[in-house]
Amino acid sequence: MCGVSAQTVSRVINRRPDVSAETRRAVEGAIAAVGFQPSEVARSLVQRRSYTLGVIAAGLRFFGVSQALNGITEESEASGYALLLKELRRFEPSDTVPVIEFLSAHRVEGIIFDGSQLETSAHLIQERLPASCPPIVFLKCEPSPSFTTIGIDNYGGEQALTEHLISTGRRRMGYISGPMERLEARQRQDAWLDTLHSAGIEPGPIVEGNWTSASGESGFADLIARRPDLDAVVAANDQMALGVLHGAAERGLRVPGDIAVVGFDGLPESAQFTPALTTVAQPLRELGTTAVREILAQIRGDAGSRGRTITLPTDLIVRDSAPAASAQTAWPPTA
Repeated sequence: MCGVSAQTVSRVINRRPDVSAETRRAVEGAIAAVGFQPSEVARSLVQRRSYTLGVIAAGLRFFGVSQALNGITEESEASGYALLLKELRRFEPSDTVPVIEFLSAHRVEGIIFDGSQLETSAHLIQERLPASCPPIVFLKCEPSPSFTTIGIDNYGGEQALTEHLISTGRRRMGYISGPMERLEARQRQDAWLDTLHSAGIEPGPIVEGNWTSASGESGFADLIARRPDLDAVVAANDQMALGVLHGAAERGLRVPGDIAVVGFDGLPESAQFTPALTTVAQPLRELGTTAVREILAQIRGDAGSRGRTITLPTDLIVRDSAPAASAQTAWPPTA
């Protein structure tokens, strides 16, 4: 139609500068006239590349997993990569390895493994990776010398939160953990216990939740029955803290006057809780974007791109449910 070579058309489509303005207009006009669209499948066959990343995750209904996936999606699109997502109910090796083989068969160039809902140790899955497995990074898993792992500083975040409560005079604290088979739940509970012990404070009762607000409310009922004089409740995520706030209101307990309540996650809605929730914000989107950058570095073969351990920092957000000591007006801090 234009009287030019296929190579010239290719240069126009790929926005190469070595094409005259007149030729570019002619080729673009022809493309518009016939509705031509390049075939990514054909391009991948020629280049022997799929420009696709695989993502394995579970628990997409949870805030942390969904936010990390948003970051993965944004960074992948910005980098010219598509995603092939597989959601699992559990991460047992017998379920996970076939999914990795499926992704390998579809020629994904790399895999992001979101292990935040792990029911088994990541190393058991790592030991069973098929030989055909492309480069892979693990999110929220135990560090490994052989694989890049990217996590969030759960321990440091919970430590800062507990130190804040101590600074306000709270001494009789109860704790609602996440499911203890989850690494992040164990890290947060360990930090709470260690921080209290370092301060010479006896930890209060602990109950195990499942990340939902309903488990936070039932957990609070258990805690307050076992220790009616609690002056603070630490929930391992914001959803469970919401349940605690509801349970406290049902019992006529003032927050923070009678009891302080804190969470973990930094849900956007936590600022609108009543009262606004003191929490720890996680860089969840950054977790996803970092994962894409790391897997692309491995695909490119960058030196030192494998076997890295990356821990992203958290931020303490102090609000009305556990204000700073200088803002306490409803009750005097105890010695």
